[in-house]
Amino acid sequence: MSATPHVVVLGGGAGGLMTANRLSRKLDHVDVTVVDRSEYHYYQPSYYLIPFGYKEPDQQRRPITDLLREGITFRQATVEGVDPDDQIVQTDDGDLAYDYLVVALGNALRDDTVDGLVDAWEETDSVFPFYHYEAALELGEALEEFDGGRFVVSVPETPIKCGGAPLKLTMLAEDYFRREGMREEVELVMTKPIEVPFGTTPQKAPYNEKIEEIWADRDIEFVPEFTVAEVDGEATEIHSTDGRTVEYDMYAPVTPQYGHTALTEHSPLTGDGEYVTVDEERLQHDEYDEVFALGDCSNLPTSRTASAARKQTHTLVDNLAALIEDRSFTASYDGYTACPLLTEKGKAMIAEFDYEKPISAPINSKMNWIMDVNVIPSMYWSTWMRGYDPVP
Repeated sequence: MSATPHVVVLGGGAGGLMTANRLSRKLDHVDVTVVDRSEYHYYQPSYYLIPFGYKEPDQQRRPITDLLREGITFRQATVEGVDPDDQIVQTDDGDLAYDYLVVALGNALRDDTVDGLVDAWEETDSVFPFYHYEAALELGEALEEFDGGRFVVSVPETPIKCGGAPLKLTMLAEDYFRREGMREEVELVMTKPIEVPFGTTPQKAPYNEKIEEIWADRDIEFVPEFTVAEVDGEATEIHSTDGRTVEYDMYAPVTPQYGHTALTEHSPLTGDGEYVTVDEERLQHDEYDEVFALGDCSNLPTSRTASAARKQTHTLVDNLAALIEDRSFTASYDGYTACPLLTEKGKAMIAEFDYEKPISAPINSKMNWIMDVNVIPSMYWSTWMRGYDPVP
């Protein structure tokens, strides 16, 4: 190990930036390098708000270098592999040695894994995989010209970042059409591979019950146990793996998401799976002590949200600092996550839970909307991303 420990953070997303800045604040005797292929950090929770005009697109990104503390090195490069035995990260800009590694690469959007999806997005004007920033912008433009028909949202069977986003988009779309005076001309449909809209775990049960109540009241159709196998852009249909068909006039699919090939094919960190295997409480890799992971790229059994990554950052930084300073670990992550569920303009509820239980009541209120749309984005940019977070 070098005289000054070198910590490499892979990924300039929420988990990576919070970790790098918090670690730099906590320890003044480490060198920190952040690696990301993009020069920008995007506020991804805005993607389901942009189409309805609730967020301005040009305000949803910042240069990564503007968010990092002085002294942290930023290297714009694509990660191609990790050799944890030699403690080397391979990138398209050369190898990078580390003493400690934090993997926060997120997940990979893989539209190509659904037959016809890429072609339908590129060649028609009715398909918008809104987890892409560009598609969220396009969906907003298309809504202005939409004169009615069937609006369909689908969810893949892979784990996805922000599992509540497709529900929010569906409910905000229903509200939008109602406000535009065209609700009677639009059918709202969401398909999902499981039997309920939000989730099947006991922690999510209270919120799922509330969503089902809202959807029944507002005539939003839910198609359960439907996994999209093909998109037929010419016929404007989606086909499931078991042969069923759903027609659409406007389609907003959630893209299937997988681990990055740099990790799944060019490192041993994911084992035989898609995600980096870590202890669910310590966030340390189960084989390589110098490696930690958090967020969407980890195998943690909780929802993939920025709020979860924020809580994980506290545990990871404390434990990594303990390892660097040869102290015992004392921090433990309990699976906490929160997902604001926007139900209509001006109202939202907060789904909040940990590994074992629900935490908040499923209350639909104006205050929750204000928190998610007005308060949290400001805190995100000015506080959390910069490594300040007084709430452990």
